[in-house]
Amino acid sequence: MLGLKLPTDPRWVNIVEENIDEILTDHAWCEQKAATNAIGLIIQNPERTELVDELIVVAREELEHFEQVHNLIKARGKTLGRECKDDYVGDLYKFMKKGHSRHISFIDRLLFSAMIEARSCERFKVLSQNIPDQELSKFYHDLMVSEAGHYTMFIKFARKYSEGVDVEKRWQEWLDYEAEIIKNYGKRETVHG
Repeated sequence: MLGLKLPTDPRWVNIVEENIDEILTDHAWCEQKAATNAIGLIIQNPERTELVDELIVVAREELEHFEQVHNLIKARGKTLGRECKDDYVGDLYKFMKKGHSRHISFIDRLLFSAMIEARSCERFKVLSQNIPDQELSKFYHDLMVSEAGHYTMFIKFARKYSEGVDVEKRWQEWLDYEAEIIKNYGKRETVHG
């Protein structure tokens, strides 16, 4: 369903297990950034009522996920750590079309968002299937389902608003690009790392 060309090596979970605190902190901030992204898209596209309606739901869900991760951190007797830069997202951002029309940039922003949700979904699936901690396994399974819904929503709107943009071709370009950059990741205890 996701179309990702390079799956995460399940051994990445071994790295994650060595520092659960780090991935939980990183995960919390990923959820906050996803909520901010949804709100940013609303601010930039207020005239697209159907998109705004769905992005309100996404922003709310992402903030709820942030709260869930934060509560999990507190339940483990820890505190939320500082936000760290997400190099994966930074590398994806470099591929976004800039200096084009507002419309082309908008479609690419939707595809950029879909790509992040797709990889997050895939990573949560790997975690849910391979982490021995049953609480975390269930937690990540539930979040995987939600991320899949967000991914499909972004793709749906990219297609709906395509107007002269070959979304399928551009999505394939995104998948190819992501397959190249993801080779550099999967070595750190972060969601995309």
